[in-house]
Amino acid sequence: MTHAAPRAVILDRDGTIIVDHGYLDDPGRLQFLPHALEGLRLWQAHGHPLVIVSNQSGIGRGMLSLAQVQAVNARLLQMTQAAGVRIDGLYFCPHAPDSGCACRKPATQLVLEAAAQLHFNPAHSVVVGDKSSDIELGRRLRAISMLVSADGRAADGLWVEPDFVVRDLLEAAHLTLAAAGAARRGEPAG
Repeated sequence: MTHAAPRAVILDRDGTIIVDHGYLDDPGRLQFLPHALEGLRLWQAHGHPLVIVSNQSGIGRGMLSLAQVQAVNARLLQMTQAAGVRIDGLYFCPHAPDSGCACRKPATQLVLEAAAQLHFNPAHSVVVGDKSSDIELGRRLRAISMLVSADGRAADGLWVEPDFVVRDLLEAAHLTLAAAGAARRGEPAG
């Protein structure tokens, strides 16, 4: 029987955990998506590290200040903690899409930093998000990718091939746990 360690769950922020309001500059507008907290709690209850990795190009585009993004992120961590969820790490890229940086998803730098700090194997993780960059990040890591979508399309309109399409984080958490159960029993994960 194989005993697999819990997979780290790499989560996008806007459109995955919280409502995507565009360039969110007001912590007071933070609003969890339906079933997001239930999914986070389920992963946490089964020992899965929770890591948020987010592109915040509004900073690089001059639409948001670093302080505004940090305030939103701090409020998000307060709200998840108040709901009984501990986020193990929160990382974001502040650069504009054309900056050529190594940290903007789908580049892997932020996940590799998280993996080094939190001691997980990026290839043994689950990447969950609503955009094509999230799914491509999962591919580059050789991780499981899950697209949060009501209609099977990425929020940025690009065509993607995730491993799974899910309605919300609760469904994503159930799929993660089912895959872990299959691995423990020595069954194929798909």
